Amino acid sequence: MSASSAPPAGFWSGVRDMAPMLIGAAPFGLIFGTLSVTAGMPAWAAIAMSLVVFAGASQFIAVTLVAASAAPWLIIATTFVVNLRHALYAASLWQQVMHWPRWQRALGAFVLTDECFAIVYHKANSGEPVDMPRYYFGAGFAMYVNWCAFTLVGIVLGRAVPGIEHWGLEFAMAATFVGIVVPLLKGRPQVGAALAAGAVALAAHALPYKLGLMLGAAAGIAVGVWLERGRT
Repeated sequence: MSASSAPPAGFWSGVRDMAPMLIGAAPFGLIFGTLSVTAGMPAWAAIAMSLVVFAGASQFIAVTLVAASAAPWLIIATTFVVNLRHALYAASLWQQVMHWPRWQRALGAFVLTDECFAIVYHKANSGEPVDMPRYYFGAGFAMYVNWCAFTLVGIVLGRAVPGIEHWGLEFAMAATFVGIVVPLLKGRPQVGAALAAGAVALAAHALPYKLGLMLGAAAGIAVGVWLERGRT
């Protein structure tokens, strides 16, 4: 069967393509469930956060700030800034989703993650036939189920296995993010933004309340915009 006559990639193709990302995200979800318990959060609240918020990095930051008795406005502001990258993801996928019904776009925004963006963006630019709504939601819901399931596993293990949060399982998620980012760095603006964000975040790692992440994000955006303007 030729590529032109092949059926378009659909829901299960999205699930299949997301599978490697699920392996990397599983320890991350497990650690979140564990940390939420050790931070004193009720199990129902941790599960509800994964079900309703579904934003891994922001959930970690929120739990850390809650445990540190940070002010509510600081928690909201920090998680808002960390999640601003999703606005950039949405802008990059606008051509693929602009014709969807409003309810589909709203649901798509909810399941949009770093991994979902990487998978969908790559498929959308591959030239292969794709049923975008089905493919998108296959990838998105696969990660959603995976994240919620391993949050629950982490809550159970956090109560049964003392010290599991110190096992270093978060390395799997760091490796996954490297696998997501590197293939997308195809020009000077992207490479410069990634290097600037990483350098600033690393240099400012010791700042309280995860402010280093906010500074790194701001530096990456500024350098990326500057280099992009320099090309025009």
